[in-house]
Amino acid sequence: MSDILLHRVLPFSKRLISETVLPGETVVDATAGNGNDTLFLAELVGEEGRVFAIDIQQAALEATANRLDKLNDRVSLILDSHENVDTYVKKPIGGAMFNLGYLPYSEDLSIITKPDSTIEAVNKLLGMLKKGGIITISVYDGHEGGKEERDALLDYVKSLHQADVHVVRYELLNQRKNPPFLIAIEKVRDFDEVVHVEE
Repeated sequence: MSDILLHRVLPFSKRLISETVLPGETVVDATAGNGNDTLFLAELVGEEGRVFAIDIQQAALEATANRLDKLNDRVSLILDSHENVDTYVKKPIGGAMFNLGYLPYSEDLSIITKPDSTIEAVNKLLGMLKKGGIITISVYDGHEGGKEERDALLDYVKSLHQADVHVVRYELLNQRKNPPFLIAIEKVRDFDEVVHVEE
């Protein structure tokens, strides 16, 4: 175990997921990207588990497949928007991960995650999530459209009922300009439909 307690956002996200997801469970990488989180999840759930990795770009799924190598048989690669996750995932999940923004090293950086589809995906995944499970969302807001998604997502998670979920925002304050921050949502009681609280 590392001596560092306050990890950067991406390692901390993996640490949270690794403490809640069990071998054999179903999990979701809602933004496959270049496959880093998908590979991590595939290793975590083991031979009996299943990972659903979703992305709207074929290039992302190809990069993910190449990264997975021999673990491809544990993963379903889905070319679609993550808001349609319930079309593919039909059983409870142990956890889910998001990395918002654009596909790193892509030729078209204008293809980004959007507030409405991201919130819809989180909403659906919360209904599927096991009690005690966690959804991690790494938020990048330094690109065009990033601030709008950030603000909409923060409004959404702040409205979630505290009896249903615990929500935290984790960030390192002395990092480079526009560093990512993490939103982690832990499901503390069973529910199928998300309840929102009015301000």
